[in-house]
Amino acid sequence: MDPLDLLRLLLDPDRLAVVGDVVAAPRTSAELVARHDRTPEEVLRTLAPLVQAGLVQRRDGAYHLDAAAWRDQARALPRTTPPSPRVAFGMTEEEGEVLGRYFTGDRLRELPAQRSKRLVVLERLALEFEPGVRYDEQEVNALLRRFHPDHATLRRQLVDEGYLDRSAGEYWRSGGRVV
Repeated sequence: MDPLDLLRLLLDPDRLAVVGDVVAAPRTSAELVARHDRTPEEVLRTLAPLVQAGLVQRRDGAYHLDAAAWRDQARALPRTTPPSPRVAFGMTEEEGEVLGRYFTGDRLRELPAQRSKRLVVLERLALEFEPGVRYDEQEVNALLRRFHPDHATLRRQLVDEGYLDRSAGEYWRSGGRVV
């Protein structure tokens, strides 16, 4: 079974309750009917795709969870793309770990709520601006849009935290490290 199809299957709260009961302990169909106020047909319809996929097995008249099959399904789930090596360029190992939680490839998934982590992300974004170069707002927006669609929030945060300064429609790098 495709792992995402399994996830869709389990997002039904009624099915999840029956499966959770089988996770807790092997159960007969009669026990599941009684515990979940379902008809025998409903219980069988609920478990059938999981039995067919080998995730639940019927032994000795009871349904048992096949833990190894579930672990295999978990390993088959798609993983998020790690951050691009370029994201951590010029950053310490600890900062790279923080960036790894917020970047997928070269894209920023979200701006951290915790200030200390947000500063790491902003420090990294500031490295995109050359010291001594003045940028108009469109250039700043285009550069930040490569990382996240909400370029206005990133621009405002960079200014508020002292990584960029602005005047008369121009921005320039005023803080952060130089690599």
